[in-house]
Amino acid sequence: MSHPAPIDFWFDFSSPFGYLMAEKIDAVAAAHGRSVRWRPFLLGAVYKHTGGIPLTETPLKGVYSVRDIARSARYLGVPFAMPSPFPVATQHAARVFHHLDASDPAAARDFALAVLRAFFVEGRDISALDTVLDIAQALHHARDAIAVAAGSAEVKARLKSVCDEALQLGIFGSPYVIVDGEPFWGVDRLPQIERWLETGGF
Repeated sequence: MSHPAPIDFWFDFSSPFGYLMAEKIDAVAAAHGRSVRWRPFLLGAVYKHTGGIPLTETPLKGVYSVRDIARSARYLGVPFAMPSPFPVATQHAARVFHHLDASDPAAARDFALAVLRAFFVEGRDISALDTVLDIAQALHHARDAIAVAAGSAEVKARLKSVCDEALQLGIFGSPYVIVDGEPFWGVDRLPQIERWLETGGF
């Protein structure tokens, strides 16, 4: 008996809506017998192609977005505090994730959630390698080994490949969820994702 295809969940570690989706997507998928592949990438790499800028820095829309993010968190029942500074670079977290994911996707997922909560709940500076290593160490990963792996040419190349794949798939923002080839952008698309999973498409 074949298993249904996993759901691909693309996000940037500095994306507040990506964080909100991260707190919800696994439960939604599991309710419909699906698994989730977590795929962190770098929005900066995408913005170089689209000319995009961080939402909070967009004229007029930026002021609204800060309020919208906080309201969306309350609506979804997810703890949230807008971090400062924001946004921040996330390559260290993404590299550690992809190192862990190569051998243990569940451990990589747990690490990703811990990083997102550290940033969007505790306000920790996840752009700092030491912070990322502290988070990995708290999850019982060997700090020195993680540091070496995250700085390796192999892991850097893996992250670049993931970012290239995101561009090839037409991914332009975070979160971006793909279900059976159907793309959904934004955590506000969760009801549509649930309907899609319930009905097999619409």
